[in-house]
Amino acid sequence: MSERTSQNKPPDEHKAGEGQPLLSVLVPAYNEIATIREILRRVMASPLDKEVIVVDDGSTDGTAEAVERLDYENLRLRRHEANAGKGAAVCTGMREARGRIVLIQDADLEYNPKQYEQLIQPILDDNADVVYGSRFMGGPHRVLYFWHYLGNRFITLMSNVFSNLNLSDVETCYKVFRREVVQDLELKEKGFGIEIELTQKIARRKWRVYEVPISYYGRTYEEGKKIGWKDGVKALWCILRYRWGD
Repeated sequence: MSERTSQNKPPDEHKAGEGQPLLSVLVPAYNEIATIREILRRVMASPLDKEVIVVDDGSTDGTAEAVERLDYENLRLRRHEANAGKGAAVCTGMREARGRIVLIQDADLEYNPKQYEQLIQPILDDNADVVYGSRFMGGPHRVLYFWHYLGNRFITLMSNVFSNLNLSDVETCYKVFRREVVQDLELKEKGFGIEIELTQKIARRKWRVYEVPISYYGRTYEEGKKIGWKDGVKALWCILRYRWGD
């Protein structure tokens, strides 16, 4: 791997300051050998001025080794010796991020990096500090589990009740932040509870939040989906825990 200056020159409005990329893409990864090469190919195809930080969360299937063999520009790998959870991987990536804008990208193929520009545009326009990519605002999506959909909508509703936001998809992977927001957050959740913790703390700090529609190509458990009903219960607990404090 190398960290050479990218040869893909973005439009002028998408440039960052000298020596600072516009965008930091954080890729938490745990046992994603089947998809890691393809998702990084798609991420690197984005013309935006960016750095990409893969945080391997204790994978045992060769995910980290596959990343190490890649030679993409501005790609960095950080490794956890043992599996700590998505939240822990996100926090590691946030500490490493140097971009003006920070975006979370899952290591599977459920989310499309071609949508980065529409995700960051409200921040570039100075209308938002945080942007969520919503799977429920009209974009194309694969039809899968009804009970997952219902559970997601219930968790989003409860999160909205306690945050006083009107989000349509609190559990989305695509969360995008101004760098100042990332620096302001002190995060504790090591697992999927990070999605709720981020939302409740952003609401408490009165950061401006936007949603934009995204496409979604969900995968089945046979294809490697990891989140389950226990994570839904934990999400409800996190709503109460982080609404008023830590």
